[in-house]
Amino acid sequence: MFKIRRGDIVTVIKGKDKGKTGKVLKVFREKNSAIVEGINLVKKHLRRRSQEEQAGIVSIEAPVAISNLMLFCKHCNRPRRVGFTILKDGSKSRICKSCKEVI
Repeated sequence: MFKIRRGDIVTVIKGKDKGKTGKVLKVFREKNSAIVEGINLVKKHLRRRSQEEQAGIVSIEAPVAISNLMLFCKHCNRPRRVGFTILKDGSKSRICKSCKEVI
């Protein structure tokens, strides 16, 4: 089970975009990577496929290794490590290792 899911706010801890924060758009479980909004932008050359479509060079997000991402805790207002706990109703939930708040 991954500690990072779609819709989470994460911070990049390694690489060219170190320190940047963004929202996870998609997680690739088999490749251990994720696409984060505004992170790891690459240029892609697009060809015109229809009359309305514009051709040219476009910036798109490329996948980032999950090991280079850290979940951002809203309570601590910093990137923090994540743990798991069992709640009183029996469900499993993610918690911040520092403040022990449910994420």
